[in-house]
Amino acid sequence: MLVRFNPGFSSPPHIHNITYRGIVIEGLLHNDDPTAESMWLPAGSFWTQPAGEDHITAANAQSNMIYLEIDSGPYLVKPSTEKFDSGERPVNIHSDNIVWLSEDESTLINGEAIKLANLWQNKTNLTRGMLVKLNKGAKGYLFGQSDGSPEFKAVVIQGLVSYKSDETKQAVKLNAGSFFSSTGKFEHELSTESDTIIYIRTDAKLKAEF
Repeated sequence: MLVRFNPGFSSPPHIHNITYRGIVIEGLLHNDDPTAESMWLPAGSFWTQPAGEDHITAANAQSNMIYLEIDSGPYLVKPSTEKFDSGERPVNIHSDNIVWLSEDESTLINGEAIKLANLWQNKTNLTRGMLVKLNKGAKGYLFGQSDGSPEFKAVVIQGLVSYKSDETKQAVKLNAGSFFSSTGKFEHELSTESDTIIYIRTDAKLKAEF
């Protein structure tokens, strides 16, 4: 889901019953222990919030929006008095610290106009999340590679994309916060009108050519 925060928002300390992931689309977000010094995460930053861990969430820009992802629900907010240790540990990655891989460093991408950053992977079912970064003027394809029906979901984090597929009658403009998905083998044709970052969640083998 997409979540917007008012300027100056700061939650009271709380926990969640499940782990979630967050990617900043717009603004500045802080998510950490209640006593931690603020570390403002700009657009393109990534964090995870383990189930049961006491924390606060705050926003510090005029417009703030994130993509929030869970693996299963419901997604509940509970008081800090119910905190517990799930065995997971939080991750906070500022956008400046994202490690981008080129086509020489990843077998999943092909072309000089694209880079990839691995964010997380489920150890049991191989579902994983990654960011792809496309240069302005890039043209190419994202391929879902499975013969079965695994998920392939994508969210535009930054930039502006012109999107086509066999199921679209004409190109569709997708700006930050927009979404597209597929199952089985499928081709997503993209061309970018600005430098663009897209988050991809899939349990299929990704292939990208730009």
